[in-house]
Amino acid sequence: MSQHTLTLLRFTYKKLNEKLTVSDSKKLFHEQFPYVVPGLYKRIVDEILVELNLLNHQNEFKQDYLFCVGLTETFKELLKGYTPEKHLDLLFDSLCSSTNFKTEKIKEISQKSLNEFKDKSSKDILKLLKEKSEAKLYPSRILNLGIYILISKSKDLQGKNESEKTKLISNIFKTLNLSSNKAEKDIGIYKNSISKLEQAKELIEELRNKDKKKDQKI
Repeated sequence: MSQHTLTLLRFTYKKLNEKLTVSDSKKLFHEQFPYVVPGLYKRIVDEILVELNLLNHQNEFKQDYLFCVGLTETFKELLKGYTPEKHLDLLFDSLCSSTNFKTEKIKEISQKSLNEFKDKSSKDILKLLKEKSEAKLYPSRILNLGIYILISKSKDLQGKNESEKTKLISNIFKTLNLSSNKAEKDIGIYKNSISKLEQAKELIEELRNKDKKKDQKI
């Protein structure tokens, strides 16, 4: 029996009998994803893995539709431009399975929910959120971003300025009995991360173009 198989069997046994530590999840992730994560995305991947591991330890946490939307959509956005692109499915699956989450179930729930909320006004989205959400939602960064992503797709939000958008989003979180301050912070960090990634990608592309021009001159 190979070392790889032994490692997977050992972690499978542990997954069935006790909670995985962050260290366990990282080891299992690297067993399942045997590729080097590019430096630009390494911190993002590590943060997702740690957050999923910690959520899995919370007894009150539930894998609801808001969590599923938040995870799948933020993964797509934050990993945009990742190369090789063909590794993305395995990367997402490795993050999920190494922290005791079922990839296909998460994707299925997320897509179904996105379709359900599609082309609705912010008022209709709030109504649907209240109908679908349980009396008490377990607060997390991923859940907050799931709500934000659904709201940001509303038809009437497109024409509003940032101040109006922030006020509307804040009111929706308050209506759902979630901390609007925490949500605002999570959304701000998320948007800032996307902005920094875009700047970094532009800089990398600029440097590549300069190197090409230098090579052409030689």
